[in-house]
Amino acid sequence: MTLVTRTAHPVTVAGGESGGTGSLTALSSRLGERLRRADRAHPWVLNAAVVALVVSVFCVPDLLHGIDDGDEAGRFRLTPARLPVIEILALQAGLVLPLLWRRRRPALAFGVIAAVFFLQWFLGTALRADIALFVALYGVALRARTPQLLWSCGITASALVPAAVRVSGVLSVWVSLFFLLSTATAAVALGLTVRIRRAQLAGLRDRATRLETERDQRSRLAAAAERARVARGMHDVVGHNLAVVVTLADAGLRVNASGQRPGPEVLRSISDAGRQALGELRRVLGVLGEHAQDEGPGLMPQPRLADIGALCEGVRAVGLNVVHRTVGNVDDLDGKVQLTAYRIAQEALINSLKHAGPGARVKLVVVVSGPRLVITVRDGGPADGDSESRGRARQEGYGLAGMREHAARCGGRLHAGPAGRGWAVEAVLQTP
Repeated sequence: MTLVTRTAHPVTVAGGESGGTGSLTALSSRLGERLRRADRAHPWVLNAAVVALVVSVFCVPDLLHGIDDGDEAGRFRLTPARLPVIEILALQAGLVLPLLWRRRRPALAFGVIAAVFFLQWFLGTALRADIALFVALYGVALRARTPQLLWSCGITASALVPAAVRVSGVLSVWVSLFFLLSTATAAVALGLTVRIRRAQLAGLRDRATRLETERDQRSRLAAAAERARVARGMHDVVGHNLAVVVTLADAGLRVNASGQRPGPEVLRSISDAGRQALGELRRVLGVLGEHAQDEGPGLMPQPRLADIGALCEGVRAVGLNVVHRTVGNVDDLDGKVQLTAYRIAQEALINSLKHAGPGARVKLVVVVSGPRLVITVRDGGPADGDSESRGRARQEGYGLAGMREHAARCGGRLHAGPAGRGWAVEAVLQTP
């Protein structure tokens, strides 16, 4: 006879054991979250469900079978026949109904149940509904304060000792006491475990909320900083040319009011300044759109201190009498420092043009002295002599604040204020 041996090849189930375990874990997590949401929305439903469970599992058997437990010698009778049914119902109600407020008043519910527990043992009976004592103890461990939990544990231990003695006809006292105290310990341990877990989850939720709030705050601060950066860029590259346009337009209006026609050079200067402002505006918007987070100076051509001469020529063309002098070697300075110095000088000249007006004398001095770069812009005030009101106007607006921000970014400082009939701006920058 030939025996044919067949080898069964193992079959691999897609997903594997780990996949099944993960699915069960996810399912239980979702189910638990749904139950928690439903419990928070309708807390009385779970309380009623617990009471209904205790009644159906422990109270009904006492009523149906407890009286017919028999009279065999040595057999422990859960419900002696001498107690009327109405008394059994009253004891069951005292043990079970306080579970309805085990959440709002856990210590009170435990106290009532413990009192009924002592009473029914004093009457010489024992009910299956005594399980409510452990349910109430679990509620105390879960929600009550620590002193209340300690008192409840002591009361439970003192209540379980006579119970163990009472059932000594079936089990020894020590075995009975061991099982009863183990059940009470398990109830307390479970309540504390759930309590700690809930506290941890609440802490994680609070932390997540704080992190989300901080993230939103950082986003708002970043957006505000970006808006300020855009405003500085617009003011720096466009404000100068617009000030020139406004000054030339005002000059043309004054000439026209005197009965003469403005010369073509005025209109040509307005056109050139406006075209230059439009070009710089387009460049700034293009840079901000493509590199919104890049502050680097290489994104677009940036002016340097060598360009201050051309800047002075531009304001001279609109009537400002500027004298410019540079002391020291400025070509070797850091590009960021040169750009900052140029912007401060540009803004100071714009202020002199707006507030002192055409015809005012302005002195611009740039001095390199060791680790410091000093920019001084001083004008002699307006030609009409109204220096007080114009001085107050200089202290308002974005100009001075922008210059101070520029100086602070280079670790420097800026002072601006009246100087005789005019105005003086002095910035001291640190050169790396």
